[in-house]
Amino acid sequence: MSSPALSAYRALLRSARLAFAQDTHVLSAAVSETRAKFEANRAAPADEASEQIKNALEIAVFLRQNLVQGRLDEESGKYQLRIHDEIERGDNDTIKLNPTKRPTTNLAGGTKCCSSP
Repeated sequence: MSSPALSAYRALLRSARLAFAQDTHVLSAAVSETRAKFEANRAAPADEASEQIKNALEIAVFLRQNLVQGRLDEESGKYQLRIHDEIERGDNDTIKLNPTKRPTTNLAGGTKCCSSP
């Protein structure tokens, strides 16, 4: 495994450990899937490998900054969220905008107005 691939692999494992710290079943599955994907692409051509390494690093950032796990509290029936220090927190400025001017993102990645179909 090349040095950039190894760095991406380690970044994914560190991010998975952080994101799934209290969920051993999901953490184990994430580690297994990461290893399987890297092993399957071990002999990928250089241009394809660099794209996959870039993708792996983006996934690592997503896991580290955007994934929040919730656990059901049996007594209260409410979910407790595990928000760690690296979770990205927005300022919610768009919530203060007039609802007809609030931007949303469609599945194609473009921005549209809420009143648009």
